[in-house]
Amino acid sequence: MRKAISAVAVLLAVTACGTPPQISTETTEVSYLTSFNTFGRDAYVYVAQERGFFDEAKLKVTITPGTGSVDVLKLVAAGRADFGIADFTATAITTAKEKLPVTTIAAIHQRSLAAIVALEGNGISKPSDLVGKKIGDQPGSTNQVMFPVYAKAAGIDPAKVEFVPSAPPALPQLLAAGQVDGIGQFVVGTPLIEAAAKGKKAVVLPYGDFVPDLYGNALVTSREFAATKSEQAQAFRDALLKGLRYAIEHPDEVGPILKNYQPTQDSTVASAEMSLMAPYVKPTAFLGPIGELTEPRVEKIIGKLVDAGAVPAGSVRPDDLVNFGLTPK
Repeated sequence: MRKAISAVAVLLAVTACGTPPQISTETTEVSYLTSFNTFGRDAYVYVAQERGFFDEAKLKVTITPGTGSVDVLKLVAAGRADFGIADFTATAITTAKEKLPVTTIAAIHQRSLAAIVALEGNGISKPSDLVGKKIGDQPGSTNQVMFPVYAKAAGIDPAKVEFVPSAPPALPQLLAAGQVDGIGQFVVGTPLIEAAAKGKKAVVLPYGDFVPDLYGNALVTSREFAATKSEQAQAFRDALLKGLRYAIEHPDEVGPILKNYQPTQDSTVASAEMSLMAPYVKPTAFLGPIGELTEPRVEKIIGKLVDAGAVPAGSVRPDDLVNFGLTPK
């Protein structure tokens, strides 16, 4: 397993004229929060670690499991983490409401992965079936923050759906045990859910079916970090996206790598999640670079959120959400 190198100085040459010249190969320490625990969908950061992409960028990265978009945003805004992964729509809503000093610098997913997942036989097969049901989810998670937008688009009253506070690692087991009717989950979580349910098939209600054009997760940092350490931000962005590209192109390697760092994770499930995630990272006919964020699309997303009543008109602009100078070109 590769490890981040320590700060060292390498002697290049010895001359007869005096002190040998030196080039610093000092690494920079940065901290990173995953979006939601350490499931396979977040494993690309461990791939970047394992394959040495952070080493190449002279970065020593401390990876900590995140607990949902809102928590990640607040920790990054407070300077308790340098980078994190948060759903773009949840970022827009939270930034509009709380004016957090954060910005996005890359899109992990070109399409939203947010969904409500149930099991066959639980009485849920379409959005209207969610009325009166209990949905397990981490407070502040992507799915919960976005749910009112999805509910309005799907024609149901979000107030008639009860969200039960639940820790991320427990969600599959809670669903399998029938303690909740559904859970907030990403569409790529199907293998994890079905493994926990021991043969029962998952029923997936993707938010993107009713709210198209949304980005999924995005890489966030604080406005201060982006402004004062832009080179480090770009170096981290590029190394992480290199890990993301490698992960979707070599999903069979993802599970074993994740298990090296997180022994409790199921390597088979993790690789399956990454396979399912690939078309969300690089959809068919998508011609832009991995990680692309464009101003016209961000403007369109804001308009949809305003129309849904999720954010007040004029409360947020594209530049409030994205540092377009740091996005992949």
